[in-house]
Amino acid sequence: MANARRPVRLFRNINAKIAALPMVATALVIFVGCTIWTVVHSFTKSRLLPKLDFVGLDQYERLWDTRRWLISIENLAIYGACSLVLTLVIGFTLAALLDQKIRFENTFRTILLYPFALSFIVTGLAWQWILNPEFGLQKIIRSLGWEGFTFDPLYNSEIVIYGILIAALWQGTGLIMVIMLAGLRGIDEDIWKAARVDGIPKWKTYVVIIIPMMRPVFVTALVLIASGIIKVYDLVVAQTNGGPGLASEVPAKYVIDSMFKNQNLGQGFAASTMMLVTVLVILIPWAYLEFGGKKHD
Repeated sequence: MANARRPVRLFRNINAKIAALPMVATALVIFVGCTIWTVVHSFTKSRLLPKLDFVGLDQYERLWDTRRWLISIENLAIYGACSLVLTLVIGFTLAALLDQKIRFENTFRTILLYPFALSFIVTGLAWQWILNPEFGLQKIIRSLGWEGFTFDPLYNSEIVIYGILIAALWQGTGLIMVIMLAGLRGIDEDIWKAARVDGIPKWKTYVVIIIPMMRPVFVTALVLIASGIIKVYDLVVAQTNGGPGLASEVPAKYVIDSMFKNQNLGQGFAASTMMLVTVLVILIPWAYLEFGGKKHD
């Protein structure tokens, strides 16, 4: 009987399965196929055009001996850690404030979410002007009487990555706020009432009860933030183009410049493969703990 039921299950919702075939084929060919193609050619000495002239690990050895790549990795680590923490904290805080049923909530929500509708290039250019010491924020505050005020992060190699971080937070925090607000609105009102009856402070209710209940929401937010961190490119190009010097280089810019500016496909493929490995190192343990490391009732 079990063998007789298998064909029935196979042909269940057959129309939906047939309709999904183009999408599945596209994913396999474009994502999986192109990823394999890139990894294979990262072991070649492809220059202007890809060619299967294998050189082993030469591209990777050259990559990790390149000062520009090492700086880009360091910048990504700093930018990623700060962006991940601050976006979650600011986004959740704004969501918690809006969840208090304040007046003009729709207006505030629209204003805070609006930057996300802009492209990264527009955001980068806007903040390049705002942070420009000649006519931006520094100029305005000095004109008010604070002549010694200095705030030019995009022109200071020690803190330039934080200038890019400011623009990223301005654009991305609104989306995380909306996601968190949706999660907060899904919390049963009886939980809040029970917490108030028990005399639990509101901050402790958030930390001990609400945030653990919103675990799937935080996972979604983390995935969105992490994907934006890995592929950060537009903001850097629009604000600093990697400067001053190499102070704001990031891996995505190194890949693009290697492949199209320096016409060195092999080096670009090696760098992009290392970015992929970084993602997998983070993703595989998380996926195992989330889906395979424990059983859910």
